[in-house]
Amino acid sequence: MKILVLNSGSSSVKYRLFDMTAEAVLASGLIERIGEAEGHARHRYRDPSGAWHELSQDRRFADHHEAIRGLFSDLARSGLVTRACELAGIGHRVVHGGEAFREPVLIDEAVIEAIRGQIPLAPLHNPANLMGIEVARTQCPQTPQVAVFDTAFHHTLPPEASHYALPADLYTRHRVRRYGFHGTSHAYVGKAAARFLGQPPQALNLITLHLGNGASATAIRAGRSVDTSMGMTPLEGLVMGTRCGDLDPSIVFYLERALGLDSSRIEQILNHESGLRGLCGLNDMREIHKAAQAGDRRARLAIEMFCYRIRKYIGAYLAVLGQVDALIFTAGIGEHDAGIRAQVCTGLAGLGIRIDPARNTATESGTREIQAPGSGIRVLVVPTDEELEIARQTRALARSSRAVPEVGHNGTRT
Repeated sequence: MKILVLNSGSSSVKYRLFDMTAEAVLASGLIERIGEAEGHARHRYRDPSGAWHELSQDRRFADHHEAIRGLFSDLARSGLVTRACELAGIGHRVVHGGEAFREPVLIDEAVIEAIRGQIPLAPLHNPANLMGIEVARTQCPQTPQVAVFDTAFHHTLPPEASHYALPADLYTRHRVRRYGFHGTSHAYVGKAAARFLGQPPQALNLITLHLGNGASATAIRAGRSVDTSMGMTPLEGLVMGTRCGDLDPSIVFYLERALGLDSSRIEQILNHESGLRGLCGLNDMREIHKAAQAGDRRARLAIEMFCYRIRKYIGAYLAVLGQVDALIFTAGIGEHDAGIRAQVCTGLAGLGIRIDPARNTATESGTREIQAPGSGIRVLVVPTDEELEIARQTRALARSSRAVPEVGHNGTRT
């Protein structure tokens, strides 16, 4: 059973092909700078002997149609997908499902229109996701295709966590509320941690920290998200690579009045010029560490603020959950940066969190524990795999005709 996972951006397409019998990766790739004068494509695949090969070349793709056709050509040349109908399903990452989508869905025309209806909530992401869906359906019209939403895992947030203290009609008429993101990653590592601990997800309370260029924290009670740091957009919450995270809303009005900036410019600043980059001019944590070690005070402050904000959320989610079985670090920084993990957990011994320096700095791969003996809360490093989670959910829906969603009277997918 071969499942293709597509992540279509405004000028890029990232993909991974799985053999779901063994949940093994057969191929992966990235097509960049679609529609630009110069493009690039990277394709990596496994041959029948198990050896990996990589093809990397400058190639111009006029649009997503041409890029995805090129993707299928690369898969065919590798001998992995000679005919589109070989695929058991295609899974698509979709950033924002709004309130219309509470779980993955098989894609049909009604689903496409409903995703289009969420564009005001994610104007930079949903249109690009839709392009990938529409092209893939053209290329593989008989193949079941599934939309998996970044927001879906967080639909279990209770009203006191999902609503803002704003006039009620802003929610009832315009759906202004907290949706949360990185849901596919938080769901994956939560289930992976449960397997590692030998417990069903329903038996555990977890705090998951997805720490990369984008970063978010989630409180998971009995397998269900009950609070998360990102809000109506991915801008809220932790300090990120280029996003500011939590902010006094009046700063926006101040920038408008005092500096004469319009809303588009302010949005650009908050999303692309703030966070770690705004603090020290860098948004790659590896480079920030080097700068801090060389004596750059702004880089040291960036690291301190990044870790401080995470500690605040850990404390808040300990209060939300009452009792926590494990704290989980994942994503690029969370999985690979022992120094950040150590600094995040500094001072949390009174809350039951203590990590062991040797275990924390060990270079083991895979899921592992890093807490010190006597720590009241287990601390895990769990590699995330959002593409595999999408592939699993795609397989489940592609196999089951009973999973075909129905349209409710209010247009939501059930």
